[in-house]
Amino acid sequence: MTAAQADLQIDRPTVADGAVLWRIARDSKVLDLNSSYSYLLWCRDFAATSAVARDERGEAVGFITGYLRPDSPRTLLVWQVAVDEAHRGRGLAAAMLDALAARTAGEHGVDTVETTVAPGNTASERLFTAFAERHGALLEREVLFDTPDFPDGPHDREVLHRIGPFAL
Repeated sequence: MTAAQADLQIDRPTVADGAVLWRIARDSKVLDLNSSYSYLLWCRDFAATSAVARDERGEAVGFITGYLRPDSPRTLLVWQVAVDEAHRGRGLAAAMLDALAARTAGEHGVDTVETTVAPGNTASERLFTAFAERHGALLEREVLFDTPDFPDGPHDREVLHRIGPFAL
């Protein structure tokens, strides 16, 4: 953990974090914004497979939402990663991803992480490539959903990144 991360705590989100997570996602201007209701549900139903970073006041300043794939329960699918603008550039996303991977490995036997990344999202590309390198894991990429698959208008393709197996 870097000195800039020393005053931060990474733990599970609670329902009380839902509104702040929605705001961080909205303000990112990069993520597909889900309804505020979905962030509340996510914090209630998927807290065990998600992470929130809190500042010294206990306020959420970053999050990762994820879930265990039903047909592959040793795989953590990372849904969204976001860090409040004031806390970017400090390695917080990597710290949250490492902490979440370690927690889910210990609690659920997770040994693989999957996520999708739209072309041009260099921050996510760097985050997940570096995660694979740090943990000596194979990184495979393939198109999961192509542009025509999205029914609600133009949407970039989503490239599946599969990282694993890894040992923590």
